[in-house]
Amino acid sequence: MLQPKRLKHRKFQRGRMKGHAQAGATLTQGDFGLQAQEPCWMTARQLEAARRAIVHHFKRGGKVWIRVFPDKPVTKKPHPTTGWRSSVRVGSCSRSLV
Repeated sequence: MLQPKRLKHRKFQRGRMKGHAQAGATLTQGDFGLQAQEPCWMTARQLEAARRAIVHHFKRGGKVWIRVFPDKPVTKKPHPTTGWRSSVRVGSCSRSLV
């Protein structure tokens, strides 16, 4: 699963997901993409499950680029049980497909 190698701070503020995405709203790689219609928190497990489903559907024939990375630790529990999340804003292209 995706997670950062090291952090500057152990806990982050969650921030806001208001408004549309300014960066990452256009395709840079591939021919097709999945675009977010509403803001959400995507966990590392969700990203990995989506990647596996896409690769399985293509029968390992195409390339998949994932442009979001779960870099925020979001949890109420202590540090070792941290769940990693990435914030996805409206209009951002989270995956590109060939």
